[in-house]
Amino acid sequence: MRPDRSLTYQTLVTIVAFSLGVPAVRACFGQSISESSTSASSGLDSTPPVNFQGGLAREPMIIEHPDGALFVSGYAGDVASGPAQTVPRLWKSTDHGATWNAVNVGTEMDGAIGNSDVDLAVARDGTLYFVSMGFDRKAFEGTHIAVGVSRDSGNTWHWTMLSKKRFDDRPWVAVAPDGAAHVIWNDGRGVYHTVSRDRGATWSTAQVIHPQGGSGNLAVGPKGELAVRITPASASGNKIEPGVELVAISKDGGDTWEKHSVPGQRIWAFTEGSTPRWTEPLAWDANGNLYLLWTQVTGVWLARSADRGSTWTTWRVAESEGDMLSYYPYLVAGGPGELAATWFSGSGDSLRFQACRITVPSSVAPPRKICSARLTPDTWRPDDPPSTQLVRSPAGEYLPVLFLRDGSLAVVSPIQNQGTNHFGFSFWKFKESSR
Repeated sequence: MRPDRSLTYQTLVTIVAFSLGVPAVRACFGQSISESSTSASSGLDSTPPVNFQGGLAREPMIIEHPDGALFVSGYAGDVASGPAQTVPRLWKSTDHGATWNAVNVGTEMDGAIGNSDVDLAVARDGTLYFVSMGFDRKAFEGTHIAVGVSRDSGNTWHWTMLSKKRFDDRPWVAVAPDGAAHVIWNDGRGVYHTVSRDRGATWSTAQVIHPQGGSGNLAVGPKGELAVRITPASASGNKIEPGVELVAISKDGGDTWEKHSVPGQRIWAFTEGSTPRWTEPLAWDANGNLYLLWTQVTGVWLARSADRGSTWTTWRVAESEGDMLSYYPYLVAGGPGELAATWFSGSGDSLRFQACRITVPSSVAPPRKICSARLTPDTWRPDDPPSTQLVRSPAGEYLPVLFLRDGSLAVVSPIQNQGTNHFGFSFWKFKESSR
């Protein structure tokens, strides 16, 4: 995890010029750019969100169970009032998101311990995996990574402590087609991987994927291929190792890894005025193409690799507008060339998010995208002293998006409003419609 930050386009131009030199900036802006196309005849329409107020869900995650139930997880941080969170938070809907109820995932005595970053995954047989991180907010460092497993749609849980080391950070979980469950995380001294091949009963000894960097994201392909985004920032932002810009690929379930450089230009810094950046999503489509989504000063960028990260084709799918920088993207894949994405833009009163469907043809033609309107989440934070006002905030580093079985998209955004004492999450649904 890391604290909220945002900035304007002009501020980042100054940072990039200082870091790379003005000629490098000119080269960046003057490069040949492949643009995506936007449909003028259709878009994504959203239904009014379902606003659930039953506990803050920062940096939420959402999955759909094979039985049709939806699950959402998130964490409280130090924003909401009341007792400090000690047990991971999970909610369930059995009516397609119309209503939600808290799930009893167990107690601290059961091993259900976590108060920070979360992720969810579900196997084809319905086994649920819920990974959670512990965080010491006084020391500003991670404490552990735990994973819970349920084989009965969330009714009962079995918990395993995967790691209990200083600076444990940013876990992700994903399930391969053969049912193997994979978890990654980092601790500032490496990015780690463990796997369970018995529905979460036991987990392998953690192995080091790479001795540097952060666990930026994890994705599993249609043949069980693994992709891990390794970024310069790790240990909750306590450590930054410039130049660690990699994607690690495993074709044997995590036994061995190949590493490749990623396309694009990025500045990693968490000082005042730096670009909002943390996770960087990967996704495999049904044909085994690997996709990467990230943001630069010039906009939102998408890359596709047909050879497991060795080479990439790159497109800009959204251009920065005026002084509104795009940041904190998220990405999932469905069928061949079918993607769904979210990202934030703007800051303060102009902070918005968008959901988009992106179709990438098998040829070299640019992707086609259809997007929602720019939407405003109910997320705020206290302004910097001496101000006592609340200002809009992303309340996390991404908004999860999911392909639902009915063909629509689902997005979850936190509700974090100290002014009205409202804490929870909003469940959004988007469908393509002609305009």
